[in-house]
Parts: sequence; C-alpha cells; structure tokens
Amino acid sequence: MGIIRAICISEKKGTQKHEIPETVIVEDWGLQGDAHAGKWHRQVSLLGLEQIEDFRSRGGQVEFGAFGENLVVEGYHFRELPLGTVFQIGDVLLEMTQIGKECHSHCQIFHLVGDCIMPREGVFAKVLRGGTVRKGDTISIVEDVQA
Repeated sequence: MGIIRAICISEKKGTQKHEIPETVIVEDWGLQGDAHAGKWHRQVSLLGLEQIEDFRSRGGQVEFGAFGENLVVEGYHFRELPLGTVFQIGDVLLEMTQIGKECHSHCQIFHLVGDCIMPREGVFAKVLRGGTVRKGDTISIVEDVQA
C-alpha cells in the first residue's frame, strides 16, 4: 500500500505543474483542470516519492510537479510493476499503461541539473473509474478488477 503525498496539475501545456490539496479524477480523461488530461493512454502520471527524494539527495532542488507528475506516491517503485497493474485510490481505479517516456528535447530540469527521472521512473495510467482524490489518501494494487 502507498500514500498520495502530492497532487499536481498544470492548466497549460509547457508550464510546470503545481500542487493542489485534492482533485477530481474523471473517468477516461484524467485530473480535472490538468492540461495533459484527455482521451489517450497517458491520462494520469505517477512518480514515486522515493525516486524524487533520491534525485534531491544528488543535488536536484525540485518541488513536487517539477517532473510533470500528477501524483507523487510513497511506497511504490512504479517501474518495477508490470503494465496493466491496476491501482485503487478510494473509488478511483487507474490502469498503468506506460512505463517511462521518450524525452525529445530534454526538459528544464535536465538542462539545469543534467538529469531527469521522469523518462525512466515515471509511469502513466488510464482512468477506469473516476472520483475524488486527496493528499494523504492510500493507494493500493487491485488484484481482482471489477470496474
């Protein structure tokens, strides 16, 4: 089981995400108000708190949302989980659809620090069932999915 440590959105693409205390996650869309939500396989991005803290320990001074992640989660190393893993946060169900992403032009963090963890540590998910998510909510892997 994990814990949601931060929820982040950006209203416009190309801008850094910022923290919010809670959100509505919309079925087959993503986080309400987030510019990257839409009808595709990368509706929600997740990144492990432990991986962010490791990056910080190597000198990267970053706030939550700096990597473009929607949910910062303590307790999971996402890239070690198989595609198709389903997570539950209250009523919300998320299915992991992609591990990492290609970084075409290197983001602002890469240019400042020389590294970015999202392309290798971040994962993406599709929203199977929506609902409200708050900072501090628990997130768990669902073994028997009944969306």
